Amino acid sequence: MFAPLSIPSPPISWQGFAIPLGTWLHFIGVPTTYVINVKTYALCLLAGMIVATVWTSKRLTKRGGEPGIGLDFALAAIVVGIVGARAYHVLTHLNDYIGHGVNPWSFLFIWEGGIAIFGSIIGGAIGILIASRLTGLRFWSFADALIPGLLLAQALGRFGNYFNHELYGQPTTLPWGLEIEKSNAAFPVGLPAGTLFHPTFLYEMLWNLLGIAIILLLERQYRLRWGKTAGLYFVWYGIGRLWFESIRIDPSDIIYGLRSNVWGAIIAIIVGFAILIVQTRRHPGIEPSVYRPGREWVPTASKVDSDETYSDTDDAGNDAVDSPEIAATSGAGV
Repeated sequence: MFAPLSIPSPPISWQGFAIPLGTWLHFIGVPTTYVINVKTYALCLLAGMIVATVWTSKRLTKRGGEPGIGLDFALAAIVVGIVGARAYHVLTHLNDYIGHGVNPWSFLFIWEGGIAIFGSIIGGAIGILIASRLTGLRFWSFADALIPGLLLAQALGRFGNYFNHELYGQPTTLPWGLEIEKSNAAFPVGLPAGTLFHPTFLYEMLWNLLGIAIILLLERQYRLRWGKTAGLYFVWYGIGRLWFESIRIDPSDIIYGLRSNVWGAIIAIIVGFAILIVQTRRHPGIEPSVYRPGREWVPTASKVDSDETYSDTDDAGNDAVDSPEIAATSGAGV
């Protein structure tokens, strides 16, 4: 029996749904048995990407960026970010991908699950750097504009973990403990059915949403630019992950007594402070433009398309006056 205020896990059936494309498109030759399986977790990630792209674009436009430029960066950041997220997960869970009886190509099977936020941050940063070189927009200007949307995207992604019944923490007697079925593969051996667990996915969601409010407040108060908002993000997110990872019980490689993602959180905090210190010393003010010198975006001036021509004189060479009202206002004849 679960506690009255505990958080129930959603039904397993909510983890995804099938789209019967064969039924809808059989008239063009698609087999009636053909279906596409859509994962709820993937929809949460997609929603986060869309929100982050739109919000970042609006923030950049307010700072002088070309409208919609966030989409150019999103394409590069998402593609390289996914590669980084998968690579980080595989490298920190090597035992799952090597050894006797393991498909040597399984590291490519991203649809089977297994991505890491720290890897997506590293890969995304590389993608942003590439897009920055192509567009002329400063790397740090984009990074600063991205942070609120990135935190919101990460919060939405954690909601997907809730649907998947994964990434929960240690057992707890707190009233808001998470209900996990005993048949779950990650359910600790020896614990009785009805045990509640820390909802670490919820903790991280709330931490990220609080981070948006605090970082936006500090950004406005101190007019943070040149990567300082990004530096704050690394410190804030790293501190949160340091705690969340310390109470999670899902399998992870242990390096010098700590989970691999705990080390990732520590590195994030160090990187954040380094960015804040270095960029504050190098750039105490606001960047003159979100673009690098010589690469500025200039709005296209609107053109007047008209076949009308006007003259100040009539055919006889006298001052042309169309009406008494115009003559009075223009001073003609005075």
